[in-house]
Amino acid sequence: MNQDAPPQAVVFDLDGLMFNTEDLYDEVCELMLQRRGRHFSADLKRRMMGLPGLASLQAMIDHHGLNDTADRLQRESDDIFAGVLPGRVAPMPGLLELLDALELAGVPKAIATSSHRPFTTTVLGQFGFEPRFQFLLTSEDVALGKPHPEVYQKAAARLGLAPSRILVLEDSENGCKAAVAAGAWTVAVPGQHSRGYDFPGVRLIADSLADSRIYQALGISHVNS
Repeated sequence: MNQDAPPQAVVFDLDGLMFNTEDLYDEVCELMLQRRGRHFSADLKRRMMGLPGLASLQAMIDHHGLNDTADRLQRESDDIFAGVLPGRVAPMPGLLELLDALELAGVPKAIATSSHRPFTTTVLGQFGFEPRFQFLLTSEDVALGKPHPEVYQKAAARLGLAPSRILVLEDSENGCKAAVAAGAWTVAVPGQHSRGYDFPGVRLIADSLADSRIYQALGISHVNS
């Protein structure tokens, strides 16, 4: 196998990578904790980031000693998000151009997220993006969430490729750990919430989804607007 051959497919994380939902999630978590006389700290954010939904909320419960279940907080979070998403969720810089370029080059693409399926489809539905991807893998599709590599191992299998032949785009430390452990060609695209984090084992730390090095790694060209 030619180790220098470009990856043959791309798998995207969702929150904070494709959309600004990490910023919105901060607001949702702060509101839920304010209702309980607590606050959402940067330390707690780091502990939760990239974990599957229920595991992330359990980390919040454990951190603050809350008298709640993760299921209850998930329902409350969903209710708050329903009022926050419309009109406020937005694609991250470079996403639209990258999707267009991948489609023009015929590169398959999928999504592997720690979010649950109803949330994922709701966010994608704001822009009609779901049909643009071969498949979605969500927290319901795996037994072990990120940083375990299962979701990226499953994505590679669904694409019919070795993990080393998929390029994974991730913004979180836990997500990058999962992709690296799976053996994927991993690119960290840190946002405001994850700048300065460690991303051991990644092939590239990109400035944004518009970074020309992502295009170079895939052997594709930017689409002229």
